[in-house]
Amino acid sequence: MARTLTIHAARRSDAISIARVICILGVVYVHAWTGLSGHDLESLRGTPQDSLRWGLMEIFGRSAVPLLGLISGWLVQGSSRTHDWFRHVVRKARTILLPMILWNALAILFVSGAAWALGLSAPVPSSTGWMFQELFIVSRNPDINVQMPFLRDLFLCMLAAPLFVRLPGWALAWVAATAALCQIMGWGPPVLMRPAILFFFIIGIIARREGLADRVAAMPWTVAAPPFALLMTAQLYSSLHPGVVSSGVGTAVLDMTVRIAAALFFWRFAWSLAASPARGMLLRIEPFAFFLFCSHLILIWLGGPALGIVFGKLGSPFYPAYLLVQPLLVLATVLLLGSLLSRAAPGLAKLLSGGRLMAG
Repeated sequence: MARTLTIHAARRSDAISIARVICILGVVYVHAWTGLSGHDLESLRGTPQDSLRWGLMEIFGRSAVPLLGLISGWLVQGSSRTHDWFRHVVRKARTILLPMILWNALAILFVSGAAWALGLSAPVPSSTGWMFQELFIVSRNPDINVQMPFLRDLFLCMLAAPLFVRLPGWALAWVAATAALCQIMGWGPPVLMRPAILFFFIIGIIARREGLADRVAAMPWTVAAPPFALLMTAQLYSSLHPGVVSSGVGTAVLDMTVRIAAALFFWRFAWSLAASPARGMLLRIEPFAFFLFCSHLILIWLGGPALGIVFGKLGSPFYPAYLLVQPLLVLATVLLLGSLLSRAAPGLAKLLSGGRLMAG
């Protein structure tokens, strides 16, 4: 019995690591290079290539992110170190907040620097206030590293985690419901950029208490997959046909419902991968996942236009092939850069990876 429990716990740990990899790879699709401005993108709405882009963004990108927040809450609930508030906050400042600030600084240095020196079409500092917002994400989303509000809001969740893990279930349910309402109504900023992160963080705490991770992992695919497939179909139709949902609240409710179904689906998927031949490869990638999350937009800003010369912009014949492999291209670059950095400057590699990359 003890051996069975140990094996089960090991598989669950592997599934958590694998979930991080597949979710963060999916995020790359949300920020994939298109070579077009917002107006030009809108003019291609509904074309086959744009539909492919939206499908990848919704299915593998936005839908996978909630599981990252849920996993963070699940791990916090099970950690005894959370109860020492000061040490907990210092640790999370070192592994979440400081890397976020450093990566935002690197984004300004490299992306804005390329805009100045090479004429790259990218944001450049316009004021001290702009620099402050880009670095610390105080009250608005950044212009360059648009993925970083996740880390910003996650750190705020971590600040309150010692309180959350002590709350009774009814109080946690109230916090989760409030966060969901704020997400639906758009009431988060400037306190939380994305209240959905708090919602899934709390759901992760509840899931740990109620043993929901194992219950979802035990679901047959005939139960785990259909809700996600049906809701995602509705989400894609809504995305590709703006205005089909008459109210913004209706769109937000659909989006939240899809995210909940997606978190269940992708956890079930990660659990399956933890017992598949892909397990070893995915676990070897996992130490680079945080590095990938933080750096991928810098790489897309800088490398997208260069590869776009070869493959073309959205609408060009070869663009779909480029779009499909963008996460793998970014991953290959991250594996190379992360490995070189961990050898040349292990301390810096550890810092920029939130403690995940060590010398080797």
